[in-house]
Amino acid sequence: MSHKLKVALSGNPNVGKTTLFNALTGSHQHVGNWPGKTVERKEGHVKYKGYDIDIVDLPGTYSLTAYSIEEIVARDYVVDDAPDVVIHVVDACNIERNLYLCTQLIELGANVVVALNMVKMAEKKGVHIDDAKMSHFLGVPVVRIEANKKIGVDDLLDIVSSAAHDKKEHISPITYGSEIEGHASEIEALLEKIDVPANYNLKWLAIKLLENDSQVIDKVRKIKGGIEVVDDAARKRKHLLEVFGEDVDCSVADARYGFIGGVVRESVVKEEINRLSASESIDKVVMHRVLGIPIFLAVMWMMFQVTFSLGAPFMELIDAGFSLIADGASAFIDGTGLPLWVNSLVVDGIISGIGSVLIFVPNIFLLFMMIAIMEDSGYMARAAFIMDKVMHKIGLHGKSFIPMIIGFGCNVPAIMATRTLENEKDRILTMLINPFMSCSARLPVYVLFVGAFFSANQGTIIFLIYLFGVFVAILSGMLFKKTMFRGLSSPLVMELPPYRWPAIKGILIHASERSWMFMKKAGTIIFAIVVLIWVLASMPWGVEYASQESFIGQIGMVIAPVFEPCGFGDWQSAVALIFGFAAKEVVVGTFGTLYGVDDAGGLSEVISNNFTPLSAAAFIVMVLLYVPCMAVVAAIRRETNSWKWPLFVVVYTSVVAWVCAVIVYQGGLLLGFV
Repeated sequence: MSHKLKVALSGNPNVGKTTLFNALTGSHQHVGNWPGKTVERKEGHVKYKGYDIDIVDLPGTYSLTAYSIEEIVARDYVVDDAPDVVIHVVDACNIERNLYLCTQLIELGANVVVALNMVKMAEKKGVHIDDAKMSHFLGVPVVRIEANKKIGVDDLLDIVSSAAHDKKEHISPITYGSEIEGHASEIEALLEKIDVPANYNLKWLAIKLLENDSQVIDKVRKIKGGIEVVDDAARKRKHLLEVFGEDVDCSVADARYGFIGGVVRESVVKEEINRLSASESIDKVVMHRVLGIPIFLAVMWMMFQVTFSLGAPFMELIDAGFSLIADGASAFIDGTGLPLWVNSLVVDGIISGIGSVLIFVPNIFLLFMMIAIMEDSGYMARAAFIMDKVMHKIGLHGKSFIPMIIGFGCNVPAIMATRTLENEKDRILTMLINPFMSCSARLPVYVLFVGAFFSANQGTIIFLIYLFGVFVAILSGMLFKKTMFRGLSSPLVMELPPYRWPAIKGILIHASERSWMFMKKAGTIIFAIVVLIWVLASMPWGVEYASQESFIGQIGMVIAPVFEPCGFGDWQSAVALIFGFAAKEVVVGTFGTLYGVDDAGGLSEVISNNFTPLSAAAFIVMVLLYVPCMAVVAAIRRETNSWKWPLFVVVYTSVVAWVCAVIVYQGGLLLGFV
């Protein structure tokens, strides 16, 4: 009989927590959101020596002080869901900073096991750790691992199962001095008299009340008799402020760091090494004040070259497969004697619409894989630093570039990533410009049009498209900063992780997850929309399919004049853009459905017959810049808690896209292009 275990993974950002999660769970994982929160929740499963272990990857945080949603989510899960074990992943190269969160978890009453990661890298830097001594001082097990190579993972699972089976009450090894400890003991005594849930550690609650933690105060207030405890803690907090001349949370933090300093002195030996580490040597080149930006642009260019060079053969295979499916489905339906409209629905509607989108899955997979390599190797953080000076010169917050980079994958998590910005104005400003960062959903449109007109330099052209989106975002940021969001931006402060070889398994899992999400969208949203488009293109009954006389043709004819100055005044393009608001992939699916084409070659030929190179360029610019999809608008609504900013984004991006498309087309005509 197997035993069920619930395990949480915690740690600072960039400590290898995700790599360990992938090593433990492999493909047995799924991604969603925490209940009531727009924060990604990763869960996985592993079977080990008779144990069924459910693993939850908590958001990466530096502390549990409840200053951010990620910290609140992590803390609430440890307290309310009471996992059997919390694996705290520690970067062996940055012991002091990482142990701060560890001490908080121990204080919280969690059953902690420390996974000491990247030990070999630390030893190369002259840092030698006595894990037995560290375990003794912390009072919790410490296990050495190399997550990217799966070294020590079995030992870790052995310790986890043992710790879960023989649960011990870990007492916080930190003392805060007689004054704070005395007051905390008095508050504990009061807490014992009220009905505090059993999963709350009373010592931790007492310290949090003294620290004036608003989340904890609210929880205690709701307990019968809790208001008196909160009031007593407020009086004691005031007394301690008079004694120390500073807030209690400062004194508590000093005590934690003092304890951590003692642990490090006793269990860590650091050699004096004068030579530069490998990471420092690489940074001298890639973060050079002159060469940094050109190198970053070269890396981005290479990313797109790899994406399209490797993706092309797989696209052709999928394209041929959908052609066979369409021919087979058509022959089968004709043989059954079903009405012609059934054949049209299946072949012209569903297969043509969805097939014209799914052929781009190889490109999507490769793009996410390249982004994952940049993140996992440590280069993504450098890119943010490299662009920080540029961002400040144009009046933007340096940290804003991180969500902008994330936007290359998807704008929804990019909008959520703005929470890392401390200033509300900077957060909103970054949300407003983020939709100009070209997400992967727009990629099928670029591949289709660039392949039809500019195939000789496909990778370079698409790289320039993405670069133009960044340029428009920066210009918009300058405009907003000088009008609606005046004020100074603070410098970029973040940890630069060491360079490391990306974990191949983790990269493949990341790319597979995102590609699967893309495919699921094709099977749900895109399926529903292409069926709707087919219905509108087939009615009223008796008209020619997808003709100007159909319902969708009539809708398109009303909208088309708006895009006439842009060079694509046909009703099909107008309809594709309108339905693209649901999901940008639908733009290609709409063309496939309206033209009844089920393979990429046929659709590319139709596009080349209905557009010129100049109008195609204008259409690409329109898709790049115009209104983001519904999911992005909804994310902005959630993050700002207002309809003002999402509606502003809808109007502003639409106007900017139309103006830029007109400039491209009309300017091209003036210069003699066609």
